[in-house]
Amino acid sequence: MNPHIVRPAGGSWRAATLGCVLVTALLCGGCSGASTGTAGHGNGPARSTGSATIRVPGQAATINAALDRAHPGDLVLVSPGVYHETVTVRTDRVVLRGTDRNRVVIDGEGRRSNGVVVTAAGVSVENLTVRNHLLNGVLVTGMSDAGGGLARGSDGYQHLDPARFPPLDGFRVRYVTAHANGLYGIYAFNARHGVLERNYASGSADSGLYVGQCKPCHVLVQDNIAEHNAIGYEGTNASGPIWVLHNRFTHNRVGLTVDTDYQEAYVPQTGGVVAGNLVADNNAPDTPEQADGGFGIGIGIAGGQHNALLRNRVSGNSRAGIVLASHEDVPPLDNRLEDNTLSANAVDISYQASARAPGQGNCLRGNTLHRTLPEDLPHTAPCPGGNSRTSATAPPTRTAPPPAGIPFLDVAPPSAQPQLPHARSAPATPAVRLPGDVHADRVPLPGPDLLAVRPRHGVTVR
Repeated sequence: MNPHIVRPAGGSWRAATLGCVLVTALLCGGCSGASTGTAGHGNGPARSTGSATIRVPGQAATINAALDRAHPGDLVLVSPGVYHETVTVRTDRVVLRGTDRNRVVIDGEGRRSNGVVVTAAGVSVENLTVRNHLLNGVLVTGMSDAGGGLARGSDGYQHLDPARFPPLDGFRVRYVTAHANGLYGIYAFNARHGVLERNYASGSADSGLYVGQCKPCHVLVQDNIAEHNAIGYEGTNASGPIWVLHNRFTHNRVGLTVDTDYQEAYVPQTGGVVAGNLVADNNAPDTPEQADGGFGIGIGIAGGQHNALLRNRVSGNSRAGIVLASHEDVPPLDNRLEDNTLSANAVDISYQASARAPGQGNCLRGNTLHRTLPEDLPHTAPCPGGNSRTSATAPPTRTAPPPAGIPFLDVAPPSAQPQLPHARSAPATPAVRLPGDVHADRVPLPGPDLLAVRPRHGVTVR
């Protein structure tokens, strides 16, 4: 999927290169309506020891003014209100937290590019809402220079060298609602040792959640809801260890993708675990249209290798439940699909490796299936061992063109989402030594009601 097309509220398309994304992330901090405070460098008055809590607006008029004063380990605690500023976090190990997830709102008003931009290590962003930004709700990235600004990298979408700009090490985004953002809801790029958990993302014109350009990632994506996006979750050149566990990806155009892309470093993608997710009904027309035209697909693997799809419930996707495909000259290799339950999809599993990049070693075992392409796929691709080197022998199912979609700013807002427990009183916990122990083998097959108390839609029954 091309992650660099935005459909503004007016409905016309415009290209947004990654260079533009990274430059404007900070430049728009001074755009109309944004706070004019400098992002926090820990340059506040010296103090003896221990962390401090800086309250907004009680002790600082804006979030950026509070971050100006913050030292590593501090908590910036934001009271309810609508904040019209691009928040930039450049001080290591700061915790940015709202006292009320649904009433602390960073609003781009359809004019500013980004809601929260994190370029410091060990930062946690939690318990607030980011909405109505032209690009990203929350951006976490290691693409920063010595002066603290984001690195442009190139005039077009070319490689941004992670040797020159090392990955950001340590991040957490949790209990964040990201709604109606023109590119990504929550975007972790060139960042590792992190966690995305208990977030809600909708109305993203590319994907609600995105992890890209990390190898090894050491990233956990867990207990999130992504609905009414072009794509629910996207992992591009995001290689293991990386875990996508116990999430609800429903009512998008595409549920989740795991893919290789030459536009980012670390080709090919490899070694992810996708387990215990509900991926259902990804044929929603009231979603932002994505430029590549994907629609009606539950899980797509494009040029991904050595991934494990385990105990996922994939249902009601109008084109295919799971697609295994090539990306340019990168084949799908050694992907393992085990104990998944697939139902009410046009095709449950579709093998679409190209003649240019035929796949090999992909295997199926213990899945509940009704139809595959080719029909004998469960017999020709058993685990262990998998399929022999081959390309697709059957064309994909012909379906009607996808619906046109709607502008991202027109996607209906979500219901109120659950709060971070003890948000007003809990001490700051910086994002260090993450993600900790992960037990993907303990994540069960989810029911059709996984996390159903939180999304716009009720229980999906298939």
